Amino acid sequence: MGQSTPIGCERGSTMPRIGVARDGAEPSSADQRERHVRILDAAAHLATEHDLAHVQMTEVAKRAGVAIGTLYRYFPSKTHLFVGVMLHRLERFETRRPDPAPDRGLSVQDAICETLIEMTRELVAHPSLALAMLQSNGTAAAGAVPDSVKVEEQFQKIVLDAAGIADPTDADRDVLRLLSMLWYGVIIAFLNGRATLEGTETDIRRSCRLLLVHLAA
Repeated sequence: MGQSTPIGCERGSTMPRIGVARDGAEPSSADQRERHVRILDAAAHLATEHDLAHVQMTEVAKRAGVAIGTLYRYFPSKTHLFVGVMLHRLERFETRRPDPAPDRGLSVQDAICETLIEMTRELVAHPSLALAMLQSNGTAAAGAVPDSVKVEEQFQKIVLDAAGIADPTDADRDVLRLLSMLWYGVIIAFLNGRATLEGTETDIRRSCRLLLVHLAA
């Protein structure tokens, strides 16, 4: 999901800072993976209770039942942490994705659109968490927070799988990159109270019709 997306954040305007320009450690054992997931879930739960500025790394570690050093080993900053939360949420969504468009009798455009609307409803169910993830991903530089690249890759994978496109062209990927940036902006407008959910879904459908016109052919 595009890091270059401008994020307007009326609610909780303090942006997370990237304290250390390094990648977090990757969990390698089953125990490490379990701790990694506990940290992500703890951060997500705290972000449903507080805005991003008031989520404390020490409280995340405490709720996850890990040492603060373990938390920083995997996530060198709060930005790393909530980009990781976003990636984890997208990966979970991918495991529940519906069958591809041809198997559901949908056009490619409609399959992508319905997938984005489903993702939107799930994302905005917890507004403060959604803002925490989008703010973090929107301000993350790919070189400093490599998971931000994985977020975009995961977004494209979800959409391509929903459309049943196994071999996307460069043009397909360019269009999906623009679609992800537009999708973020529409969601941010909703979260900041500038649009209704109905209007947000209408904008998503309109965006799909305009940007995915080449797939309709």
